[in-house]
Amino acid sequence: MSRPDTPAKIAYLGPAGTWSHQACLDLFGRHTAITPLDKEALFAAYASGQADKICVPVITSTVGVTPYLDPILALPAPCIVAEYARQLDYSLLANRGATLDDIRNVLAHPIAHAEVKPWMDRVLPHAGRVHTATNGAAAQEVARSGSLAMASMGPRVGAAVYGLVSLADGIEQGPHNVTRWWVLGRETPAPTGHDKSTLCVETDDEGLSTALATLVKGGIRLLTVYERPSRRSLDTHRYVIDVAGHRGDAALADVLTHCPGTRVLGSYPRTC
Repeated sequence: MSRPDTPAKIAYLGPAGTWSHQACLDLFGRHTAITPLDKEALFAAYASGQADKICVPVITSTVGVTPYLDPILALPAPCIVAEYARQLDYSLLANRGATLDDIRNVLAHPIAHAEVKPWMDRVLPHAGRVHTATNGAAAQEVARSGSLAMASMGPRVGAAVYGLVSLADGIEQGPHNVTRWWVLGRETPAPTGHDKSTLCVETDDEGLSTALATLVKGGIRLLTVYERPSRRSLDTHRYVIDVAGHRGDAALADVLTHCPGTRVLGSYPRTC
């Protein structure tokens, strides 16, 4: 996998064969150069300016916020320029010659295991469930092993990348299994008239009530609120707040002048 000293105009959470890889293919097309990076390298490349854009999964309908939201909040100046949501349809990937009856262990990211659990319970109830850092790493390990008793869960693109075959497709596809990505870039997109802004407020419970009341009083429509630890004290938190509108809109710009300490993480076209 590439390291942070490798120039990367568009980077994603690697290795190749992850859902973030598939999201980048959906967003940027198959002819755009994209670079897989591990977690530390991905955020280092963005912070240093070596990556112009990075694609990061932030929310899933099954488990809520991902482990990658906090590193975004830790960045000094993140700029969300796009969002992308996709219904996931997992494939069970194995080495050529394997059958469902051969599979004894299934490798996948912990979130993937949670998302495919109903199918696994029905079809492969006795197979071991092995956690890996990413679904791409799971496919990579299965291919490296050559074993007919191992399989991985992930997007079908992993089969093409690692020379595997799919034993089952469309696993747990549906509205209950959706992941949302943010694309972090450098410049805030112009208003479209149908936008979303993501704010971050670090405060205690009373401060949150004040911040939300100020937004509502200013006519700003609240969409979602996510709580993350502040890592400073037990009674303070970081609240990620999605609102309708663009930071360039007069109403939101005015309200933000009355919300000192509120970070605008980005304003971007609303697609989900």
